[in-house]
Amino acid sequence: MSWSWEYVFGAEESARTLPPLFLKEVERKADELVRMAEALYVHGRSHEGADPKGSDVILPGGMFRYQIVVRSERVFVVQIVHLGS
Repeated sequence: MSWSWEYVFGAEESARTLPPLFLKEVERKADELVRMAEALYVHGRSHEGADPKGSDVILPGGMFRYQIVVRSERVFVVQIVHLGS
């Protein structure tokens, strides 16, 4: 398994209605988070500690909240907020 990201909960439903440019920025930042997590947790599947605390990423026009689950080698986008344009 290799590191990747995905939408979960209501974030997937929200993503369907977001402006394409904003969604593209969310996806670009999620890709960066995957690369960061992969570098920090090289042996993700055998990780024995707790998962890191989730956080928010502020973007022009909104934000998204993510959670890293190391043993699953996943970055989950759990919430997206778009403030409109």
